[in-house]
Amino acid sequence: MIPAAPIPKENQGQPAPRIDGRLKVTGEARYAADMPLSNIAYGVLVTSDIARGRVKAIALEEARRQRGVLDIISYGDMDGVEKPEFGTSAATSLGPLHQKEIVHDGQIVALVVADTFEAASEAADRIKVDYDEQKPTATFGLPGGETVDAAGKSELYKEDLKAGDFDGAFAAAAVKIEAEYATSANTHNPMELFSTTCEWRDGKLTVYEPTQNTFGFRAAIARQLHMDQRDVRVICPYTGGGFGSKGPVTPRSAIVAVAARRVGRPVRCVVSRMQGFTTTTYRAETQHRIRIGATEDGHIAAFGHEGSEVCSRIDDYVVGGAEATARMYNYGSVMTKVRMVKCDRQTPGYMRSPPETPYMFPLESAMDELAVRLKMDPIELRRINDTDKDPVTGRPYSSRGVMRCFDEAAKVFGWSKRNPAPGSHRDGEWLIGWGCAMAVYPTNVGAATARVRLFADGKVEVQSSSHEIGTGIRTVAAQMAAEHLGVPLESVRVEMGDTDLPPAPVSGGSTSTASVCSAVLKACEGIRQRLADAAIGHGPLSGQQPASLRLSGQRLHSSDGASQPVSDVLASMQTGMIEQYAEFVPEGAPPDAASKLYQGKSTLIGGSHGKKLKYAFGAELVEVRIHSRSKEIRIPRMVGAFTAGRIMNTRTARSQLMGGMVWGMASGLLEATVVDPRNARYVNRDLQDYLLPVAADIGDVEVILLPEVDNDVNPAGVKGLGELGNVGTNAAVANAVYHATGRRIRRIPIRIEDMLV
Repeated sequence: MIPAAPIPKENQGQPAPRIDGRLKVTGEARYAADMPLSNIAYGVLVTSDIARGRVKAIALEEARRQRGVLDIISYGDMDGVEKPEFGTSAATSLGPLHQKEIVHDGQIVALVVADTFEAASEAADRIKVDYDEQKPTATFGLPGGETVDAAGKSELYKEDLKAGDFDGAFAAAAVKIEAEYATSANTHNPMELFSTTCEWRDGKLTVYEPTQNTFGFRAAIARQLHMDQRDVRVICPYTGGGFGSKGPVTPRSAIVAVAARRVGRPVRCVVSRMQGFTTTTYRAETQHRIRIGATEDGHIAAFGHEGSEVCSRIDDYVVGGAEATARMYNYGSVMTKVRMVKCDRQTPGYMRSPPETPYMFPLESAMDELAVRLKMDPIELRRINDTDKDPVTGRPYSSRGVMRCFDEAAKVFGWSKRNPAPGSHRDGEWLIGWGCAMAVYPTNVGAATARVRLFADGKVEVQSSSHEIGTGIRTVAAQMAAEHLGVPLESVRVEMGDTDLPPAPVSGGSTSTASVCSAVLKACEGIRQRLADAAIGHGPLSGQQPASLRLSGQRLHSSDGASQPVSDVLASMQTGMIEQYAEFVPEGAPPDAASKLYQGKSTLIGGSHGKKLKYAFGAELVEVRIHSRSKEIRIPRMVGAFTAGRIMNTRTARSQLMGGMVWGMASGLLEATVVDPRNARYVNRDLQDYLLPVAADIGDVEVILLPEVDNDVNPAGVKGLGELGNVGTNAAVANAVYHATGRRIRRIPIRIEDMLV
């Protein structure tokens, strides 16, 4: 079997190719901006070129005179529309055309609508804005920033975790590590550009937009437009990369809807790559102070983590990753503190592993520093401090395969050959370094619904409003149905990404597979039960116990070998098709969690909440090569081993984890959104200057899927892994750089200039 399709181990599904793979590679898969609509008009955004101040005047006359211009939406045109309501369904509370105050660089000031994209672009270039500009605060350490405690400012971060006497334990520790770390801002750059297409018919609105949350989007846009949610339909069959950026509704969407209603025809607005840096969310830069006190044999007695995050002036978006780091090892005592620094920037938002990626970097870097101080192998240090319970609350983990991952990854990597002395590995003029780090992500699951239909000819239809954002959810949902209804995978058709379908939670937090597959599983069990109840009344299965009958090969089978074709059972029911709608509500969720989905409200359960802590784990080992003279940094190989419960499809799981590791490497070496401290404007807002990894940057990436059974997480036994792979990679890279050179670099990304003495 090819490496891209790993042979399944215990509790792992077959590496079936993506059922939509051919559509994607041939261009037949329709994304939101691909939807054909008649008589469509085109919108182009106009955005501010200051970060703080007020619009004194905006000149639209010359733009209106341009041939093909149909309308311009600007100040005063959105007064009857509600501002967005900041939360999981809206990226910010800013209604950009509701106020003339400018609160961040690239804020929307107008939308030009024309017959053609070219005409709209030319007219947009002719709009002149006169500002009353004020001095902005760009980032940490500059005048005007407001520092506030983060605890309690967000439902997702209610308190700073503490346990034991940290101050006393740290003061008494024989070995102490105290260091400051920093991560850079990162900008979402999915392959599919951000876009909104709106069409009105008979007072009803249809929105085509790349989204990770169709029902949440529908609820948010309906509220803004004072509409009944049932009069709004959101369609997004495929999303070309989201990673959090396409979860909430943006200020753009309502503007395009208003424009379409005014011009009386569909309007499509595709946001330019440059405007995507400012009109959507991003991962904000962070700063950290880590303090670790340990015994001379490596047992940690005190762990302190203080983190600071840049945020906007207008919203309280909290990452709060100390919630994760405080639970990772068997600390004797814990102290955490998270602060927000309010600056003149747009509101940050979810980006793949939002808390863990920036917060695990300092923890896993500090663990490496402690290992060096103790003259101990960094994997052994982690083994000494491994734990099966939460050091803060004492609750057990449902399962924790950290050291299994480290041991397997180390064996494949050849870690036993590592000389711990920095600079001890060379290949001619290349310095070689090996580093490691833990990967972790909470196991979340949400309420979900699904509809499954089984036809007499063996065909199956699965319906869910969930989103194919590249993870392979269509494929694994089809596999779940095929497995439990006893039909070939090719007989299953999956419909997704439409509010006319049964609702699913937001496709974020690595919840989709666990949530949707649990709902599909429940619907399939409902179908099996109904068929069994019908079959035991007469025919070859008469008198059998319904619970003992199973579906396989388009037949209903009993344990004693008797069977009956499903088509015959359906005929006895006087139907050619059986349909089952199911609502899955995870344990610990409110009873009305499924009904709330119809209102656009997702309920996610898991992680650190509940009787047991539920996490997926991994270990990542990285080799770096650094040229001794040019300081060029290369990554020839990475090895990651992971435990994530039931693996539905080893092919799609490997793809997700490999992509995550590549992104994690980019976090360590490449990606950084640079903000000018003088004017709080982004400098590198295109793919020429914003560095993303390409094939030449990546050597061998080996993904090891270790078997794990965890029946506590959800009925499907699935732990999400889409966000697991890129956690810890940045620290593993930095640790490898230290091993190669002896230089400890605590700010990422690490660039050539950081290596120069």
